Amino acid sequence: MESRALRFVVRGRVQGVGFRYFVARHARQLGLCGYARNRRDGSVEVVAVGGAAALAILASKLRLGPAAAAVESLEAQPLAPAPLHDGFDIL
Repeated sequence: MESRALRFVVRGRVQGVGFRYFVARHARQLGLCGYARNRRDGSVEVVAVGGAAALAILASKLRLGPAAAAVESLEAQPLAPAPLHDGFDIL
């Protein structure tokens, strides 16, 4: 399986609602590596590395978010080459 890397930016009510922990839980279940971190503008940045199918599932989870979140938009862009990560971190 060839690894791909995507950088997601999630906007809306996504900070202070457990969004990064939600992302990390799903990413780990999907076998993805990378990180989720809050950005100063109130959005959450997610970098995920793994198979295309797992990345697609993660993207669908990001659109929903945890119950307390309200996702307004999701941007995704490929990263090349795929950054090296071991595990999935919350920054």
